[in-house]
Amino acid sequence: MIVDKLDNAPRYYGVHPGFKAAFEYLKTQHLDSLTTGRREIDGARLYALISRDQGRGKAAAKLEAHRKYIDIQYVIAGDELIGVRPTADCRQVSAAYDPERDIGFFADAPDTWVLLHAGSFVILWPEDAHAPLSGEGEVRKAIVKVAVRP
Repeated sequence: MIVDKLDNAPRYYGVHPGFKAAFEYLKTQHLDSLTTGRREIDGARLYALISRDQGRGKAAAKLEAHRKYIDIQYVIAGDELIGVRPTADCRQVSAAYDPERDIGFFADAPDTWVLLHAGSFVILWPEDAHAPLSGEGEVRKAIVKVAVRP
């Protein structure tokens, strides 16, 4: 997991072949004006989901994990509290992994909490089970999905 501000994104371009295009998308789009939904960047290898959701609170935190995609979750507006736990430490499967949707859910509790403010991002690998929308209030964000294997 990496937490940082978008201004520092160039530091991570070399970490994965898709990161430069992902961060350039976040920097060059007028994210405030985009409607919610999916935005194609490079087909199935790289795309963004623009969302506007209400936080559910820590008590409703639900860990999820992916296998095919890395998430870059960027906060456009509001504050985002995300619970995190290593996927390998998750023992309580609440919904089995669905390869079509690339998601599985766990009933385990997060062991780390990350608070993101507007302009910040978190990079979550398949090894990072995460519980988004664990805070209170509305959050608008872009979730860039980067294929693990480009």
